[in-house]
Amino acid sequence: MLEEVERWLTRRSWSSADRPLNRLTDARAADPHRKSVSVVLPALNEEATVGAIVATIRRELMEKVRLVDELVVIDSGSTDATAAVARAAGARVVHRDAILPRIPALPGKGEVLWRSLLVTSGEIVCFVDADLKDFSADFVSGTVGPLLTDPTVQFVKAMYDRPLGDSAGQGGRVTELVARPLLNLHWPQLAGFVQPLGGEYAVRRSLLERLPFPVGYGVELGLLVDALHTVGLDALGQVDVGVRRHRHQDGQALGRMAAAIYRTAQLRLSRGHLVRPALTQFERGEEGFVPRTHAVDTEERPPMREIEEYVERWAA
Repeated sequence: MLEEVERWLTRRSWSSADRPLNRLTDARAADPHRKSVSVVLPALNEEATVGAIVATIRRELMEKVRLVDELVVIDSGSTDATAAVARAAGARVVHRDAILPRIPALPGKGEVLWRSLLVTSGEIVCFVDADLKDFSADFVSGTVGPLLTDPTVQFVKAMYDRPLGDSAGQGGRVTELVARPLLNLHWPQLAGFVQPLGGEYAVRRSLLERLPFPVGYGVELGLLVDALHTVGLDALGQVDVGVRRHRHQDGQALGRMAAAIYRTAQLRLSRGHLVRPALTQFERGEEGFVPRTHAVDTEERPPMREIEEYVERWAA
């Protein structure tokens, strides 16, 4: 891992417990306009989970304390009761196609996040996936916390354990197989992010409005890479919020996701990049996430017909 990233990990990685709610509400109250918070849930057929997420945010962060100013669910064309459930739980629901109708909407998560900027007003925008189970308000308060208390921070990702069924730490397969190798090899400054593809993150609007949005699954990688190029590593951070449980997709869906992420990276590689043959992964230790760096095999053997001994053998 680059020394710069090691220093960043000690300075820009936190736990949600580092900033209690009273500290955040005091910081917000001191400058309510510049520190207003919008929470956006992109949702497509998530009637089973979206209501509990909305209800938790309203109860914990809008009624018990005043941390979140607006809570918006962007319906991406659901065919189930997602919109009705979200509305009943207390969210403002806006259909994707009702936003900027002169530009026909394209399918994809990034499209919804991009359009959400047109129907929200917070100076800080927090995105939360709508398929989370056992949702905690820490996903919101944890990620917006550094933005409320440190003016030099502009983009904060949530980090967490991601179990697959009963197996701890085995979720995030596209992260481990595609995104993490890409970032380590081409953008090693971003190797310190535990969950680079996570859908829970908070960003200052002033930064979001300067970034292009890939319309599909590549949006998280694209925003992270572009934020690095736009504001630099020290303006980025991550917060440990515990455990993330959600609906896992099948192998074919993961393959499509991987392809979109690879294509997003490919488009950005034309800007020039670093290549570093090392991969940093993370394990949870007694005091949080611990980085482990491994060399990546980069050597290749030439075609056998270029090996003299092979040529001689087949010539005999």
